[in-house]
Amino acid sequence: MINIHNLSKTFTSKKGKVDALKEVSLEVKKGEIFGVIGYSGAGKSTLIRCVNLLEQPTAGSVQIDGTEITSLSSKDLLKARRKIGMIFQGFNLLKTATVYENVAIPLKLTGVPKNKIDERVNRYLDIVGLADKKDSYPAQLSGGQKQRVAIARALSHEPEVLLSDEATSALDPDTTDSILDLLLKINEEFGITILLITHEMHVIQRICDRVAVMENGEIVEQGHTLDVFTAPKHPTTQKFVNSIFNFQLTGDIVKSLRKTGEIIALKFIDQSSEEPVLAVVAKKFDVYPNILSGMITQVKNEPFGRLLVHFKGETGEIQRALHFLRNQGIQTDEVIRYEDNKRIS
Repeated sequence: MINIHNLSKTFTSKKGKVDALKEVSLEVKKGEIFGVIGYSGAGKSTLIRCVNLLEQPTAGSVQIDGTEITSLSSKDLLKARRKIGMIFQGFNLLKTATVYENVAIPLKLTGVPKNKIDERVNRYLDIVGLADKKDSYPAQLSGGQKQRVAIARALSHEPEVLLSDEATSALDPDTTDSILDLLLKINEEFGITILLITHEMHVIQRICDRVAVMENGEIVEQGHTLDVFTAPKHPTTQKFVNSIFNFQLTGDIVKSLRKTGEIIALKFIDQSSEEPVLAVVAKKFDVYPNILSGMITQVKNEPFGRLLVHFKGETGEIQRALHFLRNQGIQTDEVIRYEDNKRIS
């Protein structure tokens, strides 16, 4: 649906040139939710603004449903943008217009017939749960409600693609979850392809089918969200994943525990997270597992857990236990090793 090939963007100022994007390539499939995550300055906002040409790329191409966006005339670009909805972190609502008018005015400006405008506004306000707020003004709404108005406005053009520019970063956690649930509903019920950018791993974890990680204007890693969670390769990706699974032990504790066994980081994927495997290990082998830290969470619709476990016992028996765990579909490849006077995770 969205094909980005070797996209580059260079900004020039009095201080010199800044390469915000460096030959970025990615593909977003029709009907999926694709997330781009990165820290501030990674280039993700520039990337999403280049998709609908709010920023003109310096080089490279953007295709949406087979149409080369970067080669369109101004007139054809305006038409193409009607099929590309966009929601922003700052909502971008007209303060002096009602909720109804905020959704209706862009439709009027694009020449949609009056009877269709009323139909669409009422329909999409109902979908986002604000049918009873259509006569309210933005100042009377909460942040989450303002974002719902912005989503209704984006949907009113009945787009094929929805771009989300940090749409939840200004919201509290509960409101963020409600907006993410709404985006999931929109994706599932209307089949709209969603490309979103964020600096929050929770957003990626909650709704994204695939993810790309950006740093310094480049994509450093990408893949299916569960694959990236379970086997992050780049240090930046590992940092994002560890922000959810924050295992930290002091060197002294590690040194003490390793005198009687091994400290192993276990990864539980899918059904393996539901089995009492550590209890089985304790009965089956001469090993005593002690959970030091961990949690089980959801990566979109799939359970995924990480545990930090101290296995007390002889080396040979521990290895037999780990071999058993691997046969049960549990990854045991992250052995935490001791480093003097350092915190490790």
